[in-house]
Amino acid sequence: MIVYKGIRKAAVKYQQEVACWILLMFFAICSQPLSSLSATPLKKASLILLWSPQSQFAGYYVALEKGIYQRHGIDLTILKGGPGVSPVLALQQGDADFAVLWLTTAFGHRVNGKRLVNVAQIIQRSSMMLISKKTSGIRTINDMNGKKVGLWQGDLSIPPHTLFDKYGISVREIPQSNTVNLFLRGGIDVTSAMWYNEYHVLLNSGVDADELNTIFLQEQGMTFPEDGLYTLEKTVQKDPALVDGFVRASLEGWQYAFAHPDEALDIVIKNMRQAQVPANRTHQKWMLERMKDLTVSDKNEFGTLKPQDYEAVGKIMRNQGRIKSYPDYATFTWRSDARK
Repeated sequence: MIVYKGIRKAAVKYQQEVACWILLMFFAICSQPLSSLSATPLKKASLILLWSPQSQFAGYYVALEKGIYQRHGIDLTILKGGPGVSPVLALQQGDADFAVLWLTTAFGHRVNGKRLVNVAQIIQRSSMMLISKKTSGIRTINDMNGKKVGLWQGDLSIPPHTLFDKYGISVREIPQSNTVNLFLRGGIDVTSAMWYNEYHVLLNSGVDADELNTIFLQEQGMTFPEDGLYTLEKTVQKDPALVDGFVRASLEGWQYAFAHPDEALDIVIKNMRQAQVPANRTHQKWMLERMKDLTVSDKNEFGTLKPQDYEAVGKIMRNQGRIKSYPDYATFTWRSDARK
């Protein structure tokens, strides 16, 4: 009997030790990050922007901050752009997997042999403006003939140049920096501006909207879609799942940003400060609201480069002699199921 009790006592102790060991293993597993338990490791990828952090790119920063890219299997790094940085070159050299580009830029590089593919179109219509002071007497495009007009250099000058060609006028082109100071000081008669950015800067500088004459290029027939998401054709062929996940996460990030603007602004401003970029919340709020206007005018076309816009830009650039030809829509675009 004594031997039996000893064996029973030892068995109970063994069971308790096993139970304790199992419990400890359970807690150890539960304490691990979900990413470490995933059977599939995250794919590293990078996105290069057109400029420094600001609400123009809120959707990407939000998707990164909220873990949306991770949820779609991507460990994303966001690279800032700006003066002296070429997103297309970054793609070509393998320094970035995705880039934010204007359609006019992508067209020019595509016909020169760089196999760019549009995987999503964020801004659906042009937000570019030409602004003059009413005191200048400039109220129409024809009134700009012979006047000093501030134009950004490179591909950003294509839309206004196309507009001037359409009206058959010649302006005195003045290179414009990333500020509107020259216009405010009277150094130029007309300034280029983006609705979501420089126009609001002018208003914040103390100029009343009633003092300005504004011409939207979109309203003049210059339907030039701006910010789109691009990658190289070889990236789509090599890893379509990566491209699909990137598009899904990016569009989801924009939807979240528009639905939660205060949180989105917090995230944008945090990134601006980390990049040592001056952050004005009122201006960033205006920019985010205008991005919503430009991006989701039709929710059924959210993220899609419309065939009619593609053809319109292609024909304009070809007729103006800026490109000799342009590829078929089907070969230039790649559509993800994320839009359904």
